[in-house]
Amino acid sequence: METKFFVLNEERNVNLTAYLQPVGGEFRSILQRPAVLILPGGGYHFCSDREADPVAFPYLKAGYHAFILRYSLGDQAVWPNPLRDYEQAMSMIREHSEEWHIEPQRIAVIGFSAGGHLAACAATMSKNRPNAAILGYPVITGETVHDYLPSAPDAAKAVDSKTCPCFVFATRTDNLVPVENSLHFLTALEKHDIAFESHIYSNGPHGLSTGDESLDATGSCCRYSAWVADSISWLNDVLGGFSDQGLTDPRFGAAINGNRDKTLNLDCTIQYLLANPEACALLSFLSQTQDGDTPFPSAAKKVITLRECLSFAGIGEEELQAIETRLKAIKNS
Repeated sequence: METKFFVLNEERNVNLTAYLQPVGGEFRSILQRPAVLILPGGGYHFCSDREADPVAFPYLKAGYHAFILRYSLGDQAVWPNPLRDYEQAMSMIREHSEEWHIEPQRIAVIGFSAGGHLAACAATMSKNRPNAAILGYPVITGETVHDYLPSAPDAAKAVDSKTCPCFVFATRTDNLVPVENSLHFLTALEKHDIAFESHIYSNGPHGLSTGDESLDATGSCCRYSAWVADSISWLNDVLGGFSDQGLTDPRFGAAINGNRDKTLNLDCTIQYLLANPEACALLSFLSQTQDGDTPFPSAAKKVITLRECLSFAGIGEEELQAIETRLKAIKNS
């Protein structure tokens, strides 16, 4: 493994450490690797060593290149300096992707606490967004972030249709960053149909990092450390993993349905389709009640897709394709 160190901003003491693994040779089918960019926490006053190298190691073991960004802190952390630091680091990683054998569309950001706030902002408002985000006990809400950095924004308010899939974990009894921060962000992701996975563990103080005993991660429930393996499995789902043929395709797309595709399709939700007059006319066969409503509870219509609905009703593949063709002729507004 090759280690590189870059000073990104000498005045603000911003630097990037890169751990680059070999490809080819003994690794045969691996010609490119995905990568993680780690943003340690520390309340925008320091970057925690406990959330730096110890976090990088399990992802290195899983086959990822790993980068650690130590961003602007203290008086230098006036917003948007930390986000600019992230932009510079991500731009450097992608610009060197060929030289460093990185798959540029398989780069995840991992942030903890204040670093989780920065990672959430990277996922929601940066120009150079990551392909996935892992947020550990993140600072999110304006009320909480202003305790640490008054100039920083509420990250949940920036969630939009371009936000990448997110993995969020925290503990219910976090004594520095209330769990409502994670819940606030999850609510915004759900509202915008962004794919996510979340683990809110029952007990544990703030700043547990990976949960290893060697990091003095005491007082947590026995399942807390499982977030590391779970997040790696999740990354394999949303970014793809490794095989003897090289990198595999993702098991699940970044979108949870087709509502944001360029045209309408079978993977749009029932409620979304029925809000479009053209689609509503096409799907008039769904109206089976006297008041013209569909035979689904309102909550179900928000999440069930037309494909799921018609498949459940036993509609054959040929008819499904015919409906899909007509739907795709309708532009998504």
